[in-house]
Amino acid sequence: MMFGFVNNNCEAIIKVAVGRIGSPKIALDAVIDTGFTSFLSLPLSVITDLGLPWYYRDIGTLGDGSEVVFEIYKASVIWDGQEQIIDVAASEADPLVGMGLLYGFKLQIEAVEGGRVTLEALN
Repeated sequence: MMFGFVNNNCEAIIKVAVGRIGSPKIALDAVIDTGFTSFLSLPLSVITDLGLPWYYRDIGTLGDGSEVVFEIYKASVIWDGQEQIIDVAASEADPLVGMGLLYGFKLQIEAVEGGRVTLEALN
């Protein structure tokens, strides 16, 4: 089970440990975004600092319907105590956790400032 919190902007936040495959990880706060279908997005500056290897380009559709090209990198995350190899989209937004990482989990959010965010693996 994983826990997070709701910040002052009413965003559900969870810590994600991310890094190169086979390397030490750093813990980052990331906003849970159920409209984001991939795994994780990070600012390019963080991707560069971590030295994540480039993987491919992908076209994504934003909430307003516009399409953008995303640079995709490979990374390793610790998710519910297990290491996973995932795709990371470069974005200039705050780090986002998408449905790719949330898949197979029950998400509960106490939608008030300081509320508790709980992620529990489905059996």
